[in-house]
Amino acid sequence: MSAASKTTRVLTGITTTGTPHLGNYVGAIKPAIAASQDPSVQSYYFLADLHALIKCQDPQRVQESRLEIAATWLALGLDTDNAIFYRQSDVPEITELTWMLSCVCAKGLMNRAHAYKAAVAENEAAGNQDPDKGITMGLFGYPVLMAADILMFNAHRVPVGRDQIQHIEMARDIAGRFNHLYKGEYFTQPEAVVDDNVAVLNGLDGRKMSKSYNNTIPLFVAEKKLLKLVRKIKTNSLEPGEPKDPDTCTLFQIYSAFATAEETAALRTEYANGIGWGDAKNRLFEYLNEQLREPRERYQALMEDPAHIESVLHKGAERARAEAAPFMDRLRQAAGLGRFI
Repeated sequence: MSAASKTTRVLTGITTTGTPHLGNYVGAIKPAIAASQDPSVQSYYFLADLHALIKCQDPQRVQESRLEIAATWLALGLDTDNAIFYRQSDVPEITELTWMLSCVCAKGLMNRAHAYKAAVAENEAAGNQDPDKGITMGLFGYPVLMAADILMFNAHRVPVGRDQIQHIEMARDIAGRFNHLYKGEYFTQPEAVVDDNVAVLNGLDGRKMSKSYNNTIPLFVAEKKLLKLVRKIKTNSLEPGEPKDPDTCTLFQIYSAFATAEETAALRTEYANGIGWGDAKNRLFEYLNEQLREPRERYQALMEDPAHIESVLHKGAERARAEAAPFMDRLRQAAGLGRFI
């Protein structure tokens, strides 16, 4: 593999600390799965389980999340023949590369990382004498591991949210530094891809759907639980018959993220005609339940067959290591760590 690979390479990491919810699907999973089916792009999708250890020291939660997320992506149609789907921890070359990159990365660059600065600011606001209290080297060095994820496969494009752009810029800086020190074009310069048109769904309380707010609707929750959660979505006090604004309504927002343009337009008309909140919630539940019925069944079958998921991830890791192992040989040679004969 060379840094000048002609095929466009797109890489996406999936943090394994939570249960996938509707917001994850609309914002990240749906567009990523569509991209996985594009034969002109080499896509890399990985379970970022090493990253998960930074935030979560609950082994059962990490293990469950890895299984749930893998089952979710497979149930929703990830093309694992075209895309390479693997667990980060199954590719040991990534951790080796992390160390090599750490040795060329300036500490000052890490000092400027948003997550680290936010943690320091929180300590200072709390009056802690040690500004680094509770901050692990995992949190501090997180951008280097992310750079290794990206640079290992010389990804050209990395879809991220705006809060992650800094990490892509850091990966570019680290790649440039390594290339300069070891006098070669080992790494390409990755580009951050931010899609401002990707929907950000609101949760049960009207804020952004996030496990941090405990306001999510899990993607494959059981039918009765789905109905219960939809009925909990916050609405205003307008009565049936009174016109309602769909553009400020979480129910309408979630519905339109899944529905066709025609279906969305029809519901918009019903809002203007004063649909009752009970009817609107029932409409959303019935639509989501029908849309998710088949993938939910596939998900349940996959969760009951972890051996199949393991085999898919093993195959993906083999494909990933087929690229990573020879590339690491080249990088070791460049750094003076190659074999003597």
